[in-house]
Amino acid sequence: MDYEQAFGQALEALRRERRYRVFNEIERDASRFPRANWRSPAGPREIVIWCSNDYLGMGRHPAVIAAMVETARRTGAGAGGTRNISGTSRAIVELEAELADLHGKPSALVFTSGYVSNETGIATLARLLPDCLILSDAGNHNSMIEGVRRSGRDKAIFRHNDLAHLEELLASAGARPKLVLFESLYSMGGDVAPIEAICDLARRYGAMTYLDEVHAVGLYGARGGGIAERDGVMERVDVIEGTLGKAIGVVGGYIAGKSAMIDAVRSFAPGFIFTTALPPAVAAAATVSIRHLKSSKLERERHRTQVEKTKRALTQAGLPLWPTETHIIPLMVGEAGACKAASDLLLAEHGIYIQPINFPTVTRGTERLRITPTPFHDDDLIAALAQALVEVWRRLELPFATSAPAQAAE
Repeated sequence: MDYEQAFGQALEALRRERRYRVFNEIERDASRFPRANWRSPAGPREIVIWCSNDYLGMGRHPAVIAAMVETARRTGAGAGGTRNISGTSRAIVELEAELADLHGKPSALVFTSGYVSNETGIATLARLLPDCLILSDAGNHNSMIEGVRRSGRDKAIFRHNDLAHLEELLASAGARPKLVLFESLYSMGGDVAPIEAICDLARRYGAMTYLDEVHAVGLYGARGGGIAERDGVMERVDVIEGTLGKAIGVVGGYIAGKSAMIDAVRSFAPGFIFTTALPPAVAAAATVSIRHLKSSKLERERHRTQVEKTKRALTQAGLPLWPTETHIIPLMVGEAGACKAASDLLLAEHGIYIQPINFPTVTRGTERLRITPTPFHDDDLIAALAQALVEVWRRLELPFATSAPAQAAE
């Protein structure tokens, strides 16, 4: 077999479908966020990032950077091993205590990424429950899907946020152990799960609940505990999973829950046991960020203000926004080639970076640009974004939400 040819053919199929991923080399500027330097084919160029997951800009917060630098100078660059082999630093123990407190749980466990915390956390919990049936929302993230697959347990997929379908599946499962997996905020559409109602069904039918708060931690709730904190239902959720790589501004993932449950994952999860721990510098930076967001409302308030201003400007420009109550702003395109072309034009001609979202991240025919304003996207940047998008939409002859874009956006 010509192995290289096989790989090449697979890549060519992606290119034909306009789904081949091009990684733009971008250097963030902590002093001028959300501005960054793009290493373009023509040389370095300043751009504005409109699709960052650093939702609150905490990755450039002086106190967070100072904690990372000071800890690295004192303890070194790496962790030195797995958690079992010299990698359990004081910094990571403090981080886990901070996360447990954030979610009102007895215990928490830190992983190297949010993907790993979902994949290995779900797989381990389900394997430890004899004859467990996993009930997973159809909109769940790939990391959750992989966790289900790796568990080897039976699964049932309920229609996205469909309580009647979930109840039907729970009732038909009988008395066997059941684990319900869902997200609080779905990142590609910006919609929110009915957490309390799902918890009601889980209690009625004897199921455990596992909630992914990745896109909500730091952003919602009085202390940044997520949608479950905002809605007053944190104590009803059995396992809360989150990330340190989005609103917290660093890197890593975690789960929080009751002590025996978290200890069981710590003791049995290969994705935790056999991987190098987070460096102490990263853990210390994350702890400072979480502590700051627990007490400061300024970042969340400014964030909400700029998100609403962005939505209003794009709506007034007649652009086809998918309606959402959250900070995720999906701008619908509906075709992979056009989505990539719009992204390329924004970057090359307007210095605006918004990556295209194509299949398999979203279903075919729902391709989109996903816009995520931060507190640092000021009114001038918002106006420039609206104007650039109108120009790109007209040039590519993409459909507007209204027949005539507002004059103010031109």
